[in-house]
Amino acid sequence: MTNTGNTFVVATFSDPEALLRGVKALRAEDFRVWDVYAPYPIHGLDDAMGVRRSRLPWITFLAGLGAMTGALALQFYTNIWDWSLNVGGKPDNSTLAFVPVTFELTVLIGGLSTVAAFLFRTRLFPGKTERLAAEGITDDKFALVLRKRTADVARAMKILEVSGAETIEQKAMES
Repeated sequence: MTNTGNTFVVATFSDPEALLRGVKALRAEDFRVWDVYAPYPIHGLDDAMGVRRSRLPWITFLAGLGAMTGALALQFYTNIWDWSLNVGGKPDNSTLAFVPVTFELTVLIGGLSTVAAFLFRTRLFPGKTERLAAEGITDDKFALVLRKRTADVARAMKILEVSGAETIEQKAMES
């Protein structure tokens, strides 16, 4: 099954203030901004776009909790039930000795699962071709992308023009 792509309205801006004005004006008119491309982070852009907080910290927390539970369970099992050894007269249940391994596994598994979830969610993988909405967005241009709705295209283009967009065009891109 091939993806034929969708039609989008792409507006480019030369400065971040104009981009923020465009995003806020579109959101005030009940448009949903599909994406914004910028060469560097812009303070307040997520709030202006109405982007929700990421759920990625929950993935990290749950994976770390699972790793911690697994590490403690494995160490308790091997040191107490399966192969208990009397080493230097210390007790079998020496929980303080389990702390370094538990900490390291919690951090390792939490970090690796965060990276894996991020790459899976954003559909990034080796060899993927980039899709740039407009020329120069990785250098010095800012782009705002709207999914085309036939009845609202003229109104959206007018709002973007008033907000200070340098160019406004319709493009077919894969979503």
